[in-house]
Amino acid sequence: MVHPANFEEKIGFDEIRRQLKGRCLSSLGTEWIDREVTFRTEAAAVRRALSEAGEFARFLDEGEETETDFFDVRQALLHARPERTRMEETALFDLKRSIVTLQAYRQAFLKGAGDEDGEGTAAYDAAAVEAADGASGDALEASAALQPAYAYPALAAMAAEVAVFPQIVARIDAVLNVYGKVKDTASPKLLTLRHEIEMTTRSISHSLRNLISRAQSDGYIDRDVAPTLRDGRLVIPVPPAMKRKVGGIVHDESATGKTLFIEPTVIVEANNRIRELRAAESREVMRILQELTDLIRPHIGELLSSLRFLAHIDYLRALTSLAASWRGISPEVSDRPAIDWVAARHPLLEQSLARHGGQIVPLDVTLGEGRRILLISGPNAGGKSVCLKTVALLQYMLQCGMPVPAGEASRPGIFTDLMIDIGDAQSLEDDLSTYSSHLLNMKTMMQHAGSRSLLLIDEFGGGTEPQIGGALAEAMLGRFVKAGAWGIITTHYQNLKHFAASQRAIVNGAMLYDRARMRPLYQLQIGTPGSSFALEIARNIGIPADVIDYAKEAVGENYVMSDKYVQDIVRDKKYWERKRRDIHDREKRLEETVARYERQLTEVKEEKQRVIAEARAKAEDLLKASNAKVEQTIRAIKEAQAERERTRAVRSELEAFKQEVAEVGTPGAGEENDKIARQLAKLERSRQRRAEGKSGGGKRAATAAGIGTGTAAPAAAAGGAARSAAAKSTAPLAVGDYVRIKGQSAVGRIESLAAGGARVLFGMIHSNVKLDRLERAEAPREDANKVGRAATFVSEATRNAMTEKRLNFRPDIDIRGKRADEALDIVSHYIDDAIQCEQSRVRILHGTGGGVLRELVRDYLATVPGVNHFHDEQPQFGGAGITVVDLA
Repeated sequence: MVHPANFEEKIGFDEIRRQLKGRCLSSLGTEWIDREVTFRTEAAAVRRALSEAGEFARFLDEGEETETDFFDVRQALLHARPERTRMEETALFDLKRSIVTLQAYRQAFLKGAGDEDGEGTAAYDAAAVEAADGASGDALEASAALQPAYAYPALAAMAAEVAVFPQIVARIDAVLNVYGKVKDTASPKLLTLRHEIEMTTRSISHSLRNLISRAQSDGYIDRDVAPTLRDGRLVIPVPPAMKRKVGGIVHDESATGKTLFIEPTVIVEANNRIRELRAAESREVMRILQELTDLIRPHIGELLSSLRFLAHIDYLRALTSLAASWRGISPEVSDRPAIDWVAARHPLLEQSLARHGGQIVPLDVTLGEGRRILLISGPNAGGKSVCLKTVALLQYMLQCGMPVPAGEASRPGIFTDLMIDIGDAQSLEDDLSTYSSHLLNMKTMMQHAGSRSLLLIDEFGGGTEPQIGGALAEAMLGRFVKAGAWGIITTHYQNLKHFAASQRAIVNGAMLYDRARMRPLYQLQIGTPGSSFALEIARNIGIPADVIDYAKEAVGENYVMSDKYVQDIVRDKKYWERKRRDIHDREKRLEETVARYERQLTEVKEEKQRVIAEARAKAEDLLKASNAKVEQTIRAIKEAQAERERTRAVRSELEAFKQEVAEVGTPGAGEENDKIARQLAKLERSRQRRAEGKSGGGKRAATAAGIGTGTAAPAAAAGGAARSAAAKSTAPLAVGDYVRIKGQSAVGRIESLAAGGARVLFGMIHSNVKLDRLERAEAPREDANKVGRAATFVSEATRNAMTEKRLNFRPDIDIRGKRADEALDIVSHYIDDAIQCEQSRVRILHGTGGGVLRELVRDYLATVPGVNHFHDEQPQFGGAGITVVDLA
């Protein structure tokens, strides 16, 4: 139910309908709008209409090319229903073009979801179409059933049952040319007649030219005379004095009487023949059109039904164009009544403001959780009526199946009744005053309002004495609450605001007003009542102060203060709401910052564990190598009958080192870096001992403890003396001094000093050691034993070069723009360096281009033993333009 009868006019939908008709291409679309664009009360029907509109907009956005010939040939078809009637050339031509347009849209709508063009190949679900077309079917379920098969399910449901007439199109094409006229080849007889007409006309033209030429030579007629037509016959203009010289039948004379139009005797018979041939041609054309109409007549009923499909398409084209102008959306629709409009805009007001360079303020209107009626108060010209009309218009547009200008988050529902009371409906004929018309509307609302009704009342209770008007309005509002009705109501009455505060089903709302600038903000705030700002507005307009003071005394201090308190509450609420948003934003940013730091901390911990694990793994590798060397040393010692105590000491030292390495990186292990440095220093000491054992051959274990000489005892004595001298030295340690950790023999050099500690280089390992744990030592000497070490270990220069290479090695290389031979040379050296530097993965940037470098690089990588695998980089990091190489 929609009440009153002029509901569309009151909310402005009549203007929407007018604009919609103006965008139609034919009377088919305009009649469809008058007949089919009506208020729907079933959610399924609304969803189906919205789906059709949304899919058609997508259909146009995707650039589908279709015919745009929409012709209303219904009257011509109806006139052709009786026997022995025919359709004229123009009607047949328009019919053909309409059928072609119909076929094009049907084919496009039935296109399969994966088809590029042509008729859809997927099997058509007839049951789903029937459900989608049914008046009470669920359009969304039908669309879901069609979705796998069709790109536009709702439009496919529209087009599925539409008949097409290829045989009629073919027959019309055989009869009419591209200009809509009967072809010469429409029948053999017509071809013969037109050929004979052409030949006879040529003969007449030839005779006339000869006659005119002779008459001009004899001076009977002027030089500029040319033949003309009179009553369908060719004649020539002749002066009256020369009519006998020319000879023939006079058909007409000029208005001045100075010229006669004579048909020469020589062409009379030919003109008579032309008349006969023209009559025969006309009869043959009528026969052909009669025959073509006879072919069409049995299909007139189906053609009229198919034209409804074209009317629907014409409407959808107009609707898509109009909805795009106000950025309309097709929201999700609830089966139950609901008011949930987000960023709602009145389309007509938005158009008007845009023409004057203004912008509309969107409205958020949401009711729920048992609150079904919104009571809006606020100043005059503050936007209360605009808010009410916006909700009314958008709800009506939605239930007419039209996209609405609102935000995507809107979730409106469906109402069975829309009833409005707005404006002045007084009538002199019916003896109705303004208030009487309001009361009649209230009577209708109280009689019919229910849980699926939406009431839209402007200036509730106005039009009569305020106290009794307010009391009646409060009583009526109570009836609406009991009926479970939904509503948007505007008012100025304080008693209604207090009544709303006492009812859970009613919520107060205020149209905000800028008191500092004395202008409305057109923003709706739900939850608090608004003030009319009557005194402030009156003072701003310039009403005398004594009048305002008198009004304040008349209403009483309590009333004025209560209005002020309302204003203060609204102001404070706005302030605290803004503060709450700021705090919420800050908390959100703080949470994001904390989460980011926690994430980074986790990454640091994981990286630390990874580094420690790598160090432990390297230490274990060195330990394994040391075990092998020690076993060789022990075997040599045994062969030389060395002391067993020394052998056990070596094994005990290695086991202790192995246990300490296993403890590195475990939870609770302190000073991991120092511990690793100490263990590596021990490992260096063991390596020196193994070198001694290897160079000493069958010497005893005591001799093997020497480091660098062939005669170990004197060297050991000299080394002991040097250590004793260093221990006695009291000079502070400095950068460049050679030191050892107390109790250990590995010698290192101080690289830098810090507070209470030093950074020492032991062989190839840097370690941070406290100063009180260090003692001065002699610099290592070059001796003959170096030759023995060189046979077992890599030289210092080589180690330094490899260290430098590892430090400077880059895990990726760019060969774009290189020649093939140059690129291959660069890649081969790069892969060799990567294997030497023990890299696990590198990246080669060669670009995509023609793919020549990519194939060249991959052909080479397939031949390198040290390459485990290679593949394209991930798409977001370069894809096929980068080859990722995993090395052994």
